[in-house]
Amino acid sequence: MGLWELFLVAVGLSMDAFAVSVCKGLSTPVLRPKHSLICGIYFGLFQAVMPLLGWLLGVQFQSMITSIDHWIAFILLTAIGVNMIRESRGEEDSLDCSFTLRAMLPLAVATSIDALAVGVTFAFLKVPVLPAVCFIGATTFLLSAAGVRVGAVFGSKFRWGAELAGGIILILMGVKILLEHLGLLG
Repeated sequence: MGLWELFLVAVGLSMDAFAVSVCKGLSTPVLRPKHSLICGIYFGLFQAVMPLLGWLLGVQFQSMITSIDHWIAFILLTAIGVNMIRESRGEEDSLDCSFTLRAMLPLAVATSIDALAVGVTFAFLKVPVLPAVCFIGATTFLLSAAGVRVGAVFGSKFRWGAELAGGIILILMGVKILLEHLGLLG
């Protein structure tokens, strides 16, 4: 997996966190720079840790399923992408304006579950995990911090589009991985 592909995966995974950050910015009456920093840290940290945990799980089973690893990567990425697209069409979630541990921890965990499954695919694809998770964490940090500001300025108009784009990116990455392993893509 090259840097460009990793960037697309990082952006795709970041879209849930970005969408929630937009909503947090929308729900916050007086936005301060620390709010962007808090969202960036929570979401960036969890988006980095979860694929690392997934990679650790995937490495344990890699030798048993090497012959079908590309299918697993395709199925996981496609399922995550379809779920993100489906969620983009759902009702608007309302978030409170709290940035406390109690408010942010469940959001950080919920938005990073997809990254756990992507981490499993990293093990099958033999992606160098430490640079990958750092890149994903940094990308999510930046997009989440910016999302709070976007929410404060533009409102909730971008939430569905962010989740839709993230889902499409992950599905396309899954298709690309499958086509490469089947020898249909150079």
